[in-house]
Amino acid sequence: SNQVHQSPASLYKNQGKSAKMVCSHSISGYDRVLWYKQSNYREFVFLGYMIGTSGFPEAGFVIEGDANAGGTSTLTINQLTPNSSAVYYSQLIHVDSPDTVP
Repeated sequence: SNQVHQSPASLYKNQGKSAKMVCSHSISGYDRVLWYKQSNYREFVFLGYMIGTSGFPEAGFVIEGDANAGGTSTLTINQLTPNSSAVYYSQLIHVDSPDTVP
């Protein structure tokens, strides 16, 4: 069955430390992973994306790994602040879909 996994389910770290989370999937034809966080104010903040094995993070983040099926995309938050406390989401995009990334 087609699966998308994001882990860990929850993460607790001290300020100033770094945090990593991963998104993996087994859906062929999908090679793009987008990362977002949802803050306490409910808005979504775009953190960057990965196409294949190339990461394009926003400042303060690292995105590395492999967005293809069977691979793992890792989001690293370099220095945690109180503002880092949020729900984080990864999204898959199909190779053939219109380009939604600026």
